[in-house]
Amino acid sequence: MDSLIPTLAIWALPVLLAITLHEAAHGYVARHFGDPTAHLAGRITLNPFKHIDPVGTILVPIAILTLSTLFGGGGILFGWAKPVPVDFGRLRNPKGDMLWVAAAGPFVNLLMALGWALVFKIASSSPENAYTLPLELMAEAGMIINAVLMFLNLLPIPPLDGGRIAVSLLPGRLAWQFSRLEPYGFPILLVLLFTGVLGSILGPLIAGFRFVLATTFGFYL
Repeated sequence: MDSLIPTLAIWALPVLLAITLHEAAHGYVARHFGDPTAHLAGRITLNPFKHIDPVGTILVPIAILTLSTLFGGGGILFGWAKPVPVDFGRLRNPKGDMLWVAAAGPFVNLLMALGWALVFKIASSSPENAYTLPLELMAEAGMIINAVLMFLNLLPIPPLDGGRIAVSLLPGRLAWQFSRLEPYGFPILLVLLFTGVLGSILGPLIAGFRFVLATTFGFYL
């Protein structure tokens, strides 16, 4: 229990930023392509309180971190924010622009992972003091959570971003048929999670991505 509070403190900022900026990016790009829905709802903002989902942004990540801390083991840390409202019908080119709106979230997670990698490099290269280790741990958490959200959301399962990207790229009739999977997307994701398939898919991708970050920025994890 003594280690739980420091763990939550280290992960709180990276998780909050990763989840909320992911959603804000969708709204910003949607506005750029003609849909002001998120803007009118006040969701294109860096204010995390506008994006927080009590379950997905707070309870689920805390529960996963608590179980991992108390009982050991890995497990995939993930969560979600309140989805940004996007009216794809108001986009100037709904099918084509859907790709960019959907890709915006994972792209922002990629940028944040790179940013946290730079923070880790700076902290690990600095003279040791009271802040270097906590900063390294927070930066490592930032790299992990952003990698998880990036690869998770790129899975081609509607309504995940990867599913919407697939709908945008598929030809008309096939795209329509594929989009009909959307009501079953979350149950499919839960089955993959609890059967361990999701971990088997994401684990190597995340490990490979962390290796690329470490190699690019010249540090060891």
